[in-house]
Amino acid sequence: MGVTVIIPARYASTRFPGKPLADLCGKPMIQWVCERSSLCEAVDRVIVATDDQRIVDAVSAFGGDVVMTRADHATGTDRLAEVAAGLDDELIVNVQGDEPLIDPAMIHAAVAPLLADSTIPMGTLGAPLTSLEEFRNPNVVKVVTDRAGFALYFSRAPIPYPRDFADDLEQRWSELATAKHIGLYVYRRSFLLDYPNLSVTPLEEQECLEQLRALEHGYRIRVAKTDLVGQGVDTPEDLERVRAMLSSSTVA
Repeated sequence: MGVTVIIPARYASTRFPGKPLADLCGKPMIQWVCERSSLCEAVDRVIVATDDQRIVDAVSAFGGDVVMTRADHATGTDRLAEVAAGLDDELIVNVQGDEPLIDPAMIHAAVAPLLADSTIPMGTLGAPLTSLEEFRNPNVVKVVTDRAGFALYFSRAPIPYPRDFADDLEQRWSELATAKHIGLYVYRRSFLLDYPNLSVTPLEEQECLEQLRALEHGYRIRVAKTDLVGQGVDTPEDLERVRAMLSSSTVA
């Protein structure tokens, strides 16, 4: 059962144009993402999917595998599906192109349930909340699961509502039956190819969370637990923070 990581990479960005090619300790950021992803033993292949020739040239220069895609995709998942249509691998992993320090163990954790159970169409990750502020922050997506680890709901809102200790959250927030969603996804290829044909759903539109489309159409999403979190780069300031981390660590 083959496993391919596809890394969507766009040059255009409102907050940080050219982000995938930003220099990070002598390498373009997209190279860090490719190299870190390839360290996962479950992964057979890593491909960058882009609609920009500059990214194609940069990936080719460091010997990476890159595919030029259409420029009119509404979502990153649609871009993944275009590339997956030309592959034979059973599992497709979506790793974001702005995660230069992604831990290979995160990819393995997300992939493992789908390797073990061929009926699972989609998987992702959930990590412990680290503070009450994260629980309340709409930019931190929360996920609640059933007893088997399948997602019941994703939300920007603070879920679930702790009725019995709502007035004591400062002391008891760590008791919440929720996790912080980590935006790494794994798809069974057959499901990924069907995904762009699923209609956009009300909850997806209201929360602006694409994964809700799968739930609203009745598909299960397995949420694997991890204590690891990424160090995403959304702004030039984030890049400086990651650059400092790399300069003072043994990450290679």
